Amino acid sequence: MKKYFIPILVVFVFIWAMKGIDSGSSQRDAANDNINLTVDSQAKEGLDLKALTELVKNGESAEDIENKLNQPGGINNLDLDENDEVDFINVTEYGNKKDAHGFSFTVKLDNGEEQEIAEIEIKKSGENADIVTRGNQQVYGQNHYYHSYHPISTFLLWSYLMSPHPFYFSPWHHGYYPSYYGYHRPVERNTYRARTRNITRNSTVTPLSANSAESKSSLSNPNRGKSANQGIKKGLSQPTRTQKQFRARNVARKVGSGGFGRTNTSLFGGSTTRSSYSARGFSSGRSYGGRGK
Repeated sequence: MKKYFIPILVVFVFIWAMKGIDSGSSQRDAANDNINLTVDSQAKEGLDLKALTELVKNGESAEDIENKLNQPGGINNLDLDENDEVDFINVTEYGNKKDAHGFSFTVKLDNGEEQEIAEIEIKKSGENADIVTRGNQQVYGQNHYYHSYHPISTFLLWSYLMSPHPFYFSPWHHGYYPSYYGYHRPVERNTYRARTRNITRNSTVTPLSANSAESKSSLSNPNRGKSANQGIKKGLSQPTRTQKQFRARNVARKVGSGGFGRTNTSLFGGSTTRSSYSARGFSSGRSYGGRGK
């Protein structure tokens, strides 16, 4: 009996070891699947630049543009830090106070850094207002430009731009937002694309060649080139070296902790007190504790 026991034991140990290898392989495959999902989810998918241009064309002021941009169910689906909350996009106005004006769009992260997303500049050209949109290179990649126009006679925003007023600088930041802004989650990619298609279906916004004169700005944008080196977990089209290193460390931590959390839900993806101010004086606002942007 003893002469059969050792061979049987060896076979049993071999089978048990093979099951362990298969299980480990399955776990690695699942981790790789999660990595692919995360890489495929790009920051640029959270803000359609053609839809942004249309929103600006229908705005009444810089503050009105910021308000509409951050409404739930709107064109903003950005979640740069992947905390399952749509980022608040700040608007900064600039220009030469004559016939050229611009709006800079940025996100302020909870670590105090600020990431430029895009800029839109408007210049008078005959009876039209020429509108040029430029996506930030890190977010959208190189030469991501759009051009549009709007008759000045029906361009409501033009009267605001031509009237004497101080430039608007968004006062809002992480944990300190206007009363109209509330926590809302990013929507799934196809839902967002369907939403923006309804806005851009009859749009006159067209791609702009990088070699055209309009692709170059003659205005000084105070936020141009601002980069958040830490805190952006969403994929970027052309990240800086530091941004790439930060994201690699974040992905490694997710794999090490055994998963990617929300990859099965959205591909985009405390206490509340009130007391804040607006850019033109005090108003009802909202300050978020805990998970707020």
